[in-house]
Parts: sequence; C-alpha cells; structure tokens
Amino acid sequence: MRPRMPFDDVAWERSESIEDAWVSYILKHDNLRKVGDFIVKHHKRTPTELCSPQGGAFNVSFRMKFQIGSSVMIRLTKPGSTMFPEEKTRYEVAAMRYVQDQTSIPVPLVLHFGSKDQGPPVQGSGAFMLMEYVEHALTMNEALITPSLKIEDRPILDPSIDEDKLERLYGEMADVLLQLSRVTLPQIGSLTQVDDFTWDSSSRPLTFAMNQLVSLGTLPRSKLPRRHFGSAQAYFESLADLHMDHLVHQRNDAVDSEDDCRRKYVARFLFRRLGREGQLTSPETDHGPFPLWCDDFRPANVLLNDKLQSVGVVDWEFSYAAPVEFTRAPPWWLLLEQPEYWPEGLDAWSDTYELRLETFLRALEKCEDTAIERGRLSEDQRLSGHMRRSWETGEFWVVYAARKPFAFDAIFWKKLDTRFFGPCTLSNEDRWKERLELLDEKGKEDMEALVKRKMEEAKERLLAWEPDEATREFARVCDGDQANSPPA
Repeated sequence: MRPRMPFDDVAWERSESIEDAWVSYILKHDNLRKVGDFIVKHHKRTPTELCSPQGGAFNVSFRMKFQIGSSVMIRLTKPGSTMFPEEKTRYEVAAMRYVQDQTSIPVPLVLHFGSKDQGPPVQGSGAFMLMEYVEHALTMNEALITPSLKIEDRPILDPSIDEDKLERLYGEMADVLLQLSRVTLPQIGSLTQVDDFTWDSSSRPLTFAMNQLVSLGTLPRSKLPRRHFGSAQAYFESLADLHMDHLVHQRNDAVDSEDDCRRKYVARFLFRRLGREGQLTSPETDHGPFPLWCDDFRPANVLLNDKLQSVGVVDWEFSYAAPVEFTRAPPWWLLLEQPEYWPEGLDAWSDTYELRLETFLRALEKCEDTAIERGRLSEDQRLSGHMRRSWETGEFWVVYAARKPFAFDAIFWKKLDTRFFGPCTLSNEDRWKERLELLDEKGKEDMEALVKRKMEEAKERLLAWEPDEATREFARVCDGDQANSPPA
C-alpha cells in the first residue's frame, strides 16, 4: 500500500506546463515593465528597483524598492496551479485584516487587491494583491531545516538542532497558534469583511485540499461545498463525502489494481459512516464557536529578523473558521515534512514527531503562562493540554485524514481502522477484506461498479480537468503558440 494516492499525472503535467509557460511569460521585459508601472501607479513614489521574483505554490511575488519609504510587494496568482484565484485572494485579504484587528500577530498591510481585470495588464494572472514588504533576515523554515539539504530536496528538520534554539523557534510559532485559537466566528467558512470592524464566516470554507482536488485530483467543481457549515459534524461529513467523490472522479492514477480500488473504497465508505454517526467530532464543541484556521500556516511562511524573532506571517490563503478539533490537534509541521512523505514511513515519522512534540508543548506552555500573567488568557483557554490529548488519543490522525485527501488511505488503515472497528487478523494491506462485512449490499454493489469503471478508465489516459477562467485563457494562448510554431 502506497503512503499516499498519486496525483492524476495527466492533469499534473498539464497544470505544470501552463504554470511554467506563464512564469516564463511574466519574466519577459515588456511584462515586467507592466508590473512595475502598475505598482508605481498605485504607490506614487519614485521607484529604484523591481527585484527578482519569488515563487510559491500558487503565486509569484515582485518586490519594488523606492527612493523614500518602505518597499512594497505585488503578488500575482499563477494559472495552472491556482484554481480559485479571485475567491482565494478575496478571502485571504479578509482573513489578514481580521488577524490584524483581533491579534498582535505581525501581518503585512494590504494596500490594494483585485481581480484579473483590475490588475497589471498581463495575460493569465487571475488576481493580485499589493502589500507592504516585510523586511526580514530569513524564514522560520530556513532556521529549522537540515543545512546539508539541496534546494530541490524536501525539507526535514535539522536532527542536530540545539534544543534551546528549537524551543525558542517553536515558541514563535506557538504564539501565533495560541492567538488564532482565541479568535472565533459563529460558522465554519471563509471570511468576508462586512465593514471596518465586522467580519463574518458565511462563505464556503475554501481549502488547500479543494484546490488540490480540482487541479490534481480532477474532481468536478460541482462536487465541492457551496455553503458554510453550522456544525463540526456537518463539515466532517462533507470532508468524508469529498474523499469518496475524489476516488470516484480522479480520472487517472487513483488506483493500482482491482483490489487497490476495493481497499480505497472500503476505507472511504467506513470513514463516511463514522462522520454520519458523529464519531469524528465532539458534541461539546460541535456548534462552535469556531476558531480561525489557516491551512497553509507553516514555518516557511513565518519571517524572522537576525535575532530569530518573528517579524511577519505571510500567505494567509486558505484561511477559514474551522472545527475546534483542527486547532486542538498539534501541528504536523514540527518536522517540516508531512508524514506521508517521510522517507522511512509513517511509523518512523510518528516516533520522531513524538520527541519534538514534547519540545513544542513546552514552548506553548510558556506562551500560555506569559499570556495568563498579562491577562490575555485564562486557565481554561490553554491549548497545550488539548494538543497533548489529541496526539495521545489519536484525534490528531482523525483531523489529518479528514484534511488530506491524497494521504488518507495509509492513515486510515494504520491509525484509524482498529481504533474505530476493533482488532483485525489481517495486515494493513489486506484488512479491507475483513471489513467488507461492515458494508451494506448497496455499498458492495457500488464498490464493484466503481472497480469496473476504474479498470475501463485505465485503458485510456484522458485529461479530465476543470481549471479556472484565467488558466483556461492562458492555456488557449499556449496551445495557439505551439500550433503556430514552425516545425523543428
């Protein structure tokens, strides 16, 4: 059994080709001038330099320096990788302004944002954000990462890092999580700003997973949530439904064989049943209030000065009011690497993680003590005890499995199955065979119909993809350029 479901390679190749073509396109001299002129138009000072771009998973950013005053940063969404550019940007700005209003977390000031029609006149950009640039010496990721790793390597926490340094850096991260845990909203959903002092969470929760499912899992947009949620149980049910829809609709590479398809179906059927029975959530916190959560919060997005103090937290995309269980689970990023990508496997990740979790909880407890001394936190608002229990009880894995559709299978069979359904005499690989008795007749019929469908789909690798408007627009340009290019 693989540690994670592969992406649809046909869609992934298409996504990357469009993204790469656009990045090359935006770096052309004429387009850089358009970007620079746009910044100056909205920030009327004398510019001195448009710096080299910084690329992320969903955006490209350019810093503009001026003769007088601080620098500014413009961030453009990338076609090919960003499936909801305008919706993502709109919700992110609302979340950033909410965090600035409600906490002391250092967040860049947003100067201007808008849709593709309001941004630089450069084809393919779906939305933009203009903000103050945060001067910094390095990122938290750079302070924590193994020094010998190459730029193309996946990040792993330095195993030789000084314990005092690690606790101090974890403390900077813990303070952000603790503050976010105290700002709450009445519904599970993305934020919109009503007026200067009011926000609500009545829009659908736009998540990192939703973007991944559309771009790399070929999930139709019609299968995504369209509304906010009033309870954690309803939201977990929605996530469980998404897992099943993902398996059904990913056109290529979702399954390796007939039995692999059955294994994945059984896991999703049982997880969905747990959600519908309310076994994935707590009745005490089911109806909120719901704390602000950022899917993309991790060390790479925390900026440090030369004293290793946090001076900025960036990239608030995919922020939304989420179930309390999300906030009470300890953060996966303590080792920098996700469990499904750990070289030695899931169990080895867990063993290493548990050691670092103790360091993180010590740092968090110190943050809590300080906040209580200053009157900003009460004893019953501590987060550290909840995080410890989440790890010890396995609730951590329930939240992780719900949030991570491509990592779901190995986590379900290794961490969740026996907890909810009791001992099993078979290996993780074959346990699904014993769990078949938990399926009703319709479930078994649907499973066999899906197996037949997946085996038919495997005979021809077709592209099934619903990109956003900006991606479709730029893809047509790319295809036209290729069609008009002379033969080699």
